[in-house]
This record gives sequence, C-alpha cells and structure tokens, in this order.
Amino acid sequence: MGKFPILFLLIACAALAAASFGALHNQLSYSVGPTYFTEFKFLQFDIPPDTPPRLGAAYVGAMASWWMGAVIGLPAFLYGLVSVPNARSYLAAGLGAIFVVILLATFGALAGLLGGLVADTTGLLDPYLTFPDGPTRQDLLRAGFMHDASYIAGALGLIAAFFPMRRARKLDLARAQEPAHAT
Repeated sequence: MGKFPILFLLIACAALAAASFGALHNQLSYSVGPTYFTEFKFLQFDIPPDTPPRLGAAYVGAMASWWMGAVIGLPAFLYGLVSVPNARSYLAAGLGAIFVVILLATFGALAGLLGGLVADTTGLLDPYLTFPDGPTRQDLLRAGFMHDASYIAGALGLIAAFFPMRRARKLDLARAQEPAHAT
C-alpha cells in the first residue's frame, strides 16, 4: 500500500480511536458525575429520555470526540506523508502517534478528575465559578473537569504526535545510509 492511502487510513483510525476513547471516558465521568449528563450533556446532544444513561453517555462521548482524532492527527500525518520515506514506517509511526495522544488524553482525564475532586472537597474555586442550574455542583466539578482536562491534554497531543513521525523519519534515513550487505 502506498503512503497516500495510509494517510486516509490513519485519519480514520484516529477518529475511531478518539470516538472509542470518548465513549469509555464518559463511562467513568458518568460514574462520578451523573447529573452532568442527565441535566446537561443529554440535553445538549438531544439524547431521548428513555435512552439507558450509560448508552447515552457513550454516545455523547463518541460524538463529542471523534472529530478531535482527525483534527489532532492530521498535521502529524501530513508531516509523515512527506517526510517518512517508508510506507510501513509511516503507518507504524501514525499508529504510534494515535497511541501517544490517547495516552495523554487518559492522563489528562485522570488529572482533571483529581482536580475536580479537590475543587469539590475544598471549595477552593467556588468564588470564581458560576454554577448553572441543572447538574449538581459536585457532578459539574468532577465530570466537567475530567472533560476539559482530557480535551486540553488531547490538544497537547497535537504536538506530541509529531515525535513518532520524526523518529520514523530518522530511522528510515539511517537505514537508507547503511551500506548494503554482500550476500
């Protein structure tokens, strides 16, 4: 397979990985902040009231995040398309870039949950925040912080996604410089 079709495959994989991440992420965030979904996100995404809440949370996560995979991956994938000489290396580096971004988003979500728990228990940010009607303060802080932190970490992944591509380029160029072995 040539490198150009791999670009489209990587974009599709990044979107699928981001949608899967969002669906799984929302299972945890629903556990720590159910009214964030029932009183806010389900209304925002027009989830019918008879939808099982876990299914609704997964749907919201997938729909809210699939596009992030494509947007975050595209710059690194385009860089790899023009700079990584070998198609197989390009594919491996692209999959590695997706993994790096998902890993960062996971750590971001966990850091956001920790921050939300601290903000909830201490009330430290209460003077600076306006809490809307609907979700409870506790659920908004916990699930909301998780969501925001995972988006921020995912956006930082836009930079981190270049590292696997740069490494693949460096390895391919080094292999091309090696003398051919006589058989």
